[in-house]
Amino acid sequence: MDLFEYQGKQYFAKFGIPVSAGDIADTVDQAVEVAERVGYPVVVKAQVRVGGRGKAGGIKLANNADEVRLHAGNILGMDIKGHVVRRLWIEVASDIKEEYYASFTLDRSAKKHLGMLSAQGGVDIEEVAAKAPDAIARIHVDPVDGLTAQVCREWVRAAKLNPQVEDEAVAFLLKLYDCYIQGDCSLAEVNPLIVTPQGRVHALDSKVSLDEAAAYRHPEWADFEGMASLDERERAAEEKGLQYVGLSGTVGIIANGAGLAMSTVDIVNQVGGAPANFLDIGGGANADRMVDALTVINDDPNVRVVFINIFGGITRCDEVANGIVAALSRLAKTAPLVVRLDGTNAEQGRAILNANTSERLIMIPDMLTAAKKAVEMAGA
Repeated sequence: MDLFEYQGKQYFAKFGIPVSAGDIADTVDQAVEVAERVGYPVVVKAQVRVGGRGKAGGIKLANNADEVRLHAGNILGMDIKGHVVRRLWIEVASDIKEEYYASFTLDRSAKKHLGMLSAQGGVDIEEVAAKAPDAIARIHVDPVDGLTAQVCREWVRAAKLNPQVEDEAVAFLLKLYDCYIQGDCSLAEVNPLIVTPQGRVHALDSKVSLDEAAAYRHPEWADFEGMASLDERERAAEEKGLQYVGLSGTVGIIANGAGLAMSTVDIVNQVGGAPANFLDIGGGANADRMVDALTVINDDPNVRVVFINIFGGITRCDEVANGIVAALSRLAKTAPLVVRLDGTNAEQGRAILNANTSERLIMIPDMLTAAKKAVEMAGA
């Protein structure tokens, strides 16, 4: 379950993570009332679960009531990448000295939690990964050991954050990890994580995905579900039990594990393509699961090719290959598939795919080469 920005900030606040003061508004008058209450200047922010709000005109600074009315009126009802803005978040404007990026998610292939930290925040992390991959400091956290203050401090130094805010950054990241673990998140991301002129570190934005398998522990999550405005692709994926986030590109992506799926999105961007989605197929990749995944992806008319990127661990590559072949026999129509298999029983899986190659199915063992082929076939 993906949360809106304001919901993510409310979730962060439960774990002591500092966020900007603000409130929600569904009308122009409510937006003005909130702005008057929290104090000017304020930022008027569209609440949609998709990136690129600022570039689309969905985030505006307002210094008085007239400006709030103008921006709120323009943003409400705006269409941002297929998501209609029905709610605003009005928050106190922040003075910004530096912008960072921080996130935690699960890397299933490593069977550990993955933390990413960069001193280059405020832009798409995919852009940072493409232009300056060394600017992202990554750590893997064993769930048994957890994240210690010492490891966190070494991570902050590896990311080359400002030494003057090292203690603040360490304290923030430990709270973010606590939110990620105790809050049963599958993703807890802050971009940008800002430093104020006074040296305070806090979350200026939030991107939170909750692990629905843990919903039985969180009856309070029912309050979030009522506001979930899924697009049709995401709604169909949710019904099929798939971890899916719709994007706006032409290369459909299927991977096993959130970490690998994120890396696949990154590499498609890196070689000049545009991902159409993030889809984590999880540990099961049999025919039924593959049919569900391909059906959801092909319902997006922008998809021209599907890149299936699998690293076999518990999931065996020969089982995945058989699932792909069986799925193709059951689907009347699908975009061409570029498949990369590696890991457990990879050779057997590749042999199965090689025996069934066609215009609809191409097998390439190398991840980078496969990504380039998919982007080429998408016409990017």
